[in-house]
Amino acid sequence: MHSPLHYWKYWTWRAALVLKRGVDRAGRRAVRPAIGLLRRLDRISASNKAGAVMRTIGPLMREHRIGRANLKAAFPEKSPEEIERILAGVWDNLGRVAVELVNLDRIAAQGARGDRPFLTYGERELRRFEALRNSEKPALVFTAHLANWELPAVVAGIEGLRSMVLFRRPNMRSVADVLVEMREPLMGKLVASGFGAPMTLARGLETGHHVGMLVDQHDSKGVEVVFFGRTCRVSPLIAMLAREYECPIHGVRIIRLPEGVFTGEITEAVPPARDADGRIDVAGTMQAITSVVESWVREYPDQWLWLHRRWR
Repeated sequence: MHSPLHYWKYWTWRAALVLKRGVDRAGRRAVRPAIGLLRRLDRISASNKAGAVMRTIGPLMREHRIGRANLKAAFPEKSPEEIERILAGVWDNLGRVAVELVNLDRIAAQGARGDRPFLTYGERELRRFEALRNSEKPALVFTAHLANWELPAVVAGIEGLRSMVLFRRPNMRSVADVLVEMREPLMGKLVASGFGAPMTLARGLETGHHVGMLVDQHDSKGVEVVFFGRTCRVSPLIAMLAREYECPIHGVRIIRLPEGVFTGEITEAVPPARDADGRIDVAGTMQAITSVVESWVREYPDQWLWLHRRWR
């Protein structure tokens, strides 16, 4: 005989499962019309409104307190007013990203003269990109949750760079399916994070694909690095792949500019740390990568996603 508590837990679980499936079905019906509506709006005007809305409601959320605590620890020299101004920018950026996700093709599209009116790269970046595209050896590319972090993969896909992109599927399946459908024509091959992802990415490197991924998220099973003077954990995957295949490692970041415009930067190859035998040291290389990300965030702190528990 099962106890009443057992039955209560079982039926609570069943009810939650049915509710989740119902919400997912409703989302499946609603998400496409919502995306269609957003694409009919003027992107810049809609982004401005979304940024304003998030600046208003963001401070009411639990994540605002997380962001404030993170910023106080990272920038102890900043005043409370400066911290709040940065957080306002963080929420503004997040609201804009929500609108931009359904307009990535338009942001990265070429104009009549072959230029990109909303996304620019300097001559140095263009030369580095051409070197990547023409190289016979694949590279590993990292980025961070800065400005609109989806754009580097979009540009790579549009420009014909053979690439694979590691991504995390949203929890709601209906939204995840639509986002994957939207991204795949733009970004090259998408690889969902999970047990089989490292092997898939390794096979991609073996067949000449460049591999890109975000590297600024907490990973409870990752290696320890120092970020803004505090220890945190980060996935070692990019360094492990570099160790196995001796691929160069480059960083790519997007910077948000006024009027719905962005610029992008590509680093030179980041020198990996090596052990006494000359092999790439995974922990040391992840620290080198994390230090690059920290330098980016210090330059534009209001464009990074401070709202998650990066330090545990």
